[in-house]
Amino acid sequence: MLMKVATFIHPSSVVEEGARLGEGVRIGPFCHISADSIIGDRVELVGHVSVMGATTVGAGTKVYPMATLGAPPQNTKHKGGRTTLVIGENCTIREAVTMHVGTDSSRGETSVGDNGNFLAYAHIAHDCVVGKNATFANGATLGGHCEIGDNVYIGGLTAVHQFVRIGDNAFIGGCSAVVGDIIPYAIAAGNRAKLRGLNIVGLKRSGLPRSEIYLLRKVYRSIFDRSRSVAENIDLARAEFGSSSPAATKMIDFIASGGKRHYAVPPLKGGGDDADDEG
Repeated sequence: MLMKVATFIHPSSVVEEGARLGEGVRIGPFCHISADSIIGDRVELVGHVSVMGATTVGAGTKVYPMATLGAPPQNTKHKGGRTTLVIGENCTIREAVTMHVGTDSSRGETSVGDNGNFLAYAHIAHDCVVGKNATFANGATLGGHCEIGDNVYIGGLTAVHQFVRIGDNAFIGGCSAVVGDIIPYAIAAGNRAKLRGLNIVGLKRSGLPRSEIYLLRKVYRSIFDRSRSVAENIDLARAEFGSSSPAATKMIDFIASGGKRHYAVPPLKGGGDDADDEG
């Protein structure tokens, strides 16, 4: 076991030979750290935490009791090869959160960006990619192979189907079932989740100018104009707005690039636009 100075390990915890612990790590009671794990500087495992397999926990992350990080994937295609979980810096991982390593039949790594906030019982499955500044409320769940952008909020008890993509700055309402891709900057909710307009509050908080927000509204309405096909709308939106704003280009490119799942759309009636707009 390689261990730097100023690291505290409670005597009831088990740290296997070969684990690498950074400076200032604090490991509370009844934790188990695997031989293949890397625990960054100033990480705190409050107690009853399991770090399994080839898992890296980034500096400054705090993990609460009963969390399990790096367990094998719940995927029958996985044959037991060495795969990894990489968690970024300064994350908060609350009680009973689970994050699994990747599969040896896919990308082989599950990755979580910096500054994530994962509330109790949240789950990140094998081979997922989660961006920076993510917030998963209690019980939020990702199926395997999901791609979650930066600054995404996923509400409590929401389940995201495997292979779904969620774009940057999207907001997913609680108790939703997300079976299709969610474009950047959107709000989505429901079972099955539909788009409910743009995440105006989130865009304002991110510092996006009002002119950009206004432009994104025009792009959103153009893309989902039901008088034409989406393919036609994408071409028209790119011609009209593609050079106007990086945010507009990101929204257009997200749909144009496609994925393994369909994309979520607004409801036929009564969906409303930007219902959370504060004016």
